[in-house]
Amino acid sequence: MKLNSLKPAAGSTKTRKRIGRGPGSGLGGTSTRGHKGAKARSGYKKKIGFEGGQMPLQRRLPKFGFKNINRKEYQPVNLDLIQKLAEQGAAKVGVDELIAAGAVKKGQLVKVLGNGQLTAKVDVQAHAFSKTAEAAIQAAGGNATTL
Repeated sequence: MKLNSLKPAAGSTKTRKRIGRGPGSGLGGTSTRGHKGAKARSGYKKKIGFEGGQMPLQRRLPKFGFKNINRKEYQPVNLDLIQKLAEQGAAKVGVDELIAAGAVKKGQLVKVLGNGQLTAKVDVQAHAFSKTAEAAIQAAGGNATTL
């Protein structure tokens, strides 16, 4: 077998339909657009969601949902990460230490969650704490300070 003898599988390729190339092609004249009407004209674009005058799907379905404009979005931090930072020698873990560790992004609110084990005595400062996280920090002998 050589590269010049390779061919695609039978029936896998088709020739492109060449529209508007005269009557001999069978696709001249109206060029598959039919007679008159907006769709036959150049520059025709139908609106997104248009269903030929039928009530479109996005108007048939009821409105639902609610976006709270006062929602506070927190960056989650688990106890196992705080344990790792404590093992590296941090006695106090605040937002600045978490940013330096690459756990959270700068300028965002931080919430400590209770996933993982905390055995080290650490003072933790964050914007919010889950009940389990706060209990685990205090059980280990540390303080949970809300900013």
